[in-house]
Amino acid sequence: MPSVISGYDTLDVLGTFLGVYVALAALATLVGMPWQYTGGTAVMVIQAVGTVLALVVAVAFLALLHRSD
Repeated sequence: MPSVISGYDTLDVLGTFLGVYVALAALATLVGMPWQYTGGTAVMVIQAVGTVLALVVAVAFLALLHRSD
């Protein structure tokens, strides 16, 4: 019985799912604004920068995974 992803490299499919998951998690964190419950500007800045960096890493991972040679 052929699999659903026959013809595709398994790591490409898993990598795509991982990249999309990390990107969606970063966007959900930004939308949820968790820094509104912290006490201090420094913590707020660290959380915002970390969330944006997670989004950048996810997009870079997806771009690296799907770039054409």
